[in-house]
Amino acid sequence: MSSIIQLLPDHVANQIAAGEVVQRPASVVKELLENAVDANATDIKLIIKDAGKSLVQVIDNGKGMSVTDARLCFERHATSKIRQAEDLFSLATKGFRGEALASIAAIAHMEMKTKQDQDELGTHIIIEGSKFVSQEVAVLPKGTSFAVKNLFFNIPARRNFLKSDTVEFRHVMDEFQRVALAHPNIHFTFYHNGSEMYNLPAAGYRQRIVGIMSGKTNEKLVPVNEDTEIINVQGFVCKPEFAKKNRGEQFFFVNDRFIKSGYLHHAVMAAYDGLLKDGSQPSYFLYLQVPPNTIDINIHPTKTEIKFDDEQALYAILRASIKHSLGQFNVAPVLDFDRDANLDTPYHYKDLEAETPTIQVDGTFNPFTDDKTNQHYSKASSGSGSGSGFSSGSSSSSVSSYSGYSKRVEPTASWESLYVGLDLDNAESIESSPFTFENEEVTSSLFNDDEVEQAGQKTYQIHKKYIVSPIKSGMVIVDQQRAHQRILYEQFLLNMTVNQASSQQLLFPLDLFYSSAEMELIEELKPSLETTGFIFEAAKSDHIVISGIPVNITESEVSLVIEQLLSDLQDGIPASSYSQNDTIAKSMAKSLAVKTGSYLTEKEQDNLVNGLFACKDPNISPFQKPTFITMRVEDIDKKFAL
Repeated sequence: MSSIIQLLPDHVANQIAAGEVVQRPASVVKELLENAVDANATDIKLIIKDAGKSLVQVIDNGKGMSVTDARLCFERHATSKIRQAEDLFSLATKGFRGEALASIAAIAHMEMKTKQDQDELGTHIIIEGSKFVSQEVAVLPKGTSFAVKNLFFNIPARRNFLKSDTVEFRHVMDEFQRVALAHPNIHFTFYHNGSEMYNLPAAGYRQRIVGIMSGKTNEKLVPVNEDTEIINVQGFVCKPEFAKKNRGEQFFFVNDRFIKSGYLHHAVMAAYDGLLKDGSQPSYFLYLQVPPNTIDINIHPTKTEIKFDDEQALYAILRASIKHSLGQFNVAPVLDFDRDANLDTPYHYKDLEAETPTIQVDGTFNPFTDDKTNQHYSKASSGSGSGSGFSSGSSSSSVSSYSGYSKRVEPTASWESLYVGLDLDNAESIESSPFTFENEEVTSSLFNDDEVEQAGQKTYQIHKKYIVSPIKSGMVIVDQQRAHQRILYEQFLLNMTVNQASSQQLLFPLDLFYSSAEMELIEELKPSLETTGFIFEAAKSDHIVISGIPVNITESEVSLVIEQLLSDLQDGIPASSYSQNDTIAKSMAKSLAVKTGSYLTEKEQDNLVNGLFACKDPNISPFQKPTFITMRVEDIDKKFAL
């Protein structure tokens, strides 16, 4: 009887291992960039074509490899990072499994050029599907260059599972950003299809963050710095007013390695407690330094998850340090019982007392009496001296005095004299002038109350969430948010299909700033957004200028709509135009629909109900949830019969 269990051939074992190491071109980018960092390179170039499907090349000026090392590095479990099992708990490098290069070479055409500084000549190796094609001596600069071409050329089924170039490029961009953010002391350049995407010179953490995220990131950052025996925390968090809908700009680095940790993320959210709107996510770039023997990074194939020895202590320290930074820079509200020095009395006026002004008025003075009476009052007041409210200058005038300021007051004759000389005939002609004035009737709504009463439709809002309207068989209960989503969804989809959307011009164009990855999405979405009513005046490398918006969107809602759209499309833009329009219409409807908890007037309730049942499919929302339910009178009678 023949043996059932057999050893796998090397090329099959390498392809299986490649399935764990290489899921997409971004996996190759991550492995090659980390190898370049471990080689102590100070200048790293990343060159890709077709989102990495055709070419991924990483060029560095690191230590390089000898002829023997160059050949041995493509063997499985060959690594220069560890020597014994204990080294796994004191790692200070990135890659250590020794499977990356062997796995990549098994599923791609690979070309390597490397040279050490002390050698005169370097080594040039070409491998295709784990088979060595050639190995030659070549004149090369110091460092190493890896070029990976035609990824998954020998596994067509795996290649078919790759997403569109836009999605794959976003994954490559994410991996590049993670490595570049973790090592600001290295000069990184990134080229895609011949275009320079990033050129990041060596700098500090803040400069590197601003260089990658672009826009107005610098003014959003709040520094965080805490040093304890357990952990050293450095980095930046963003101000609460700049929180976003998505979690794209959230980075944890532990010993210069990017990780994902829901537990530490919860600590950050706890520090922002009470400062964020519902559904908003803060941006943060936090660099944690812990002793290598207190963490285990070998619990996940991609090494993006780490197990800490004392997670509770890290949680408390991280939360307290972020909360302290937000309060220290006056971002979070704080209680301060100290006196504000700005409210103190100036030193020169400290011992001076304010002078209370005195006013004396002659209570017997009457401005409507005749001249003789005024002269009588003037003469009477002349004897009162400086303490009187009036002093006489002549018999025809009087002077009022207050705090050294004097004003001459002319006597007024009897009131009948004001009308002397008035032409009564002219006055009658003015009264009978042909001017007519239009009476403007002020109404409280757009609809006439009589029309509403004739319609006989009455609606009621319950808990600012549901709208109840009577019908012949009973009543209908409408979910106001889902109903409005359905109405807006069909409106946007119709405008995008017919391409007849109306726009309103803005008096002052809007400047909206976004990161490079978000700008890539906006550039691809721009034709579809223009069919909804948006007018783009310009699109720069880090911001867009909008001069027109759809008529049913206010100026303050533009940034929210685009941010929600970017959040919904962070996993990729659909390839077909219909699916793309459908996704955009759903996202905009979700952003602009009236929310639960909003008060609606009776007219708004009527319009919402009538608009819902005018839709082609009023039964469900764009997200496949019911928009209304009906209750018959018989069902209500059964409730009371119990």
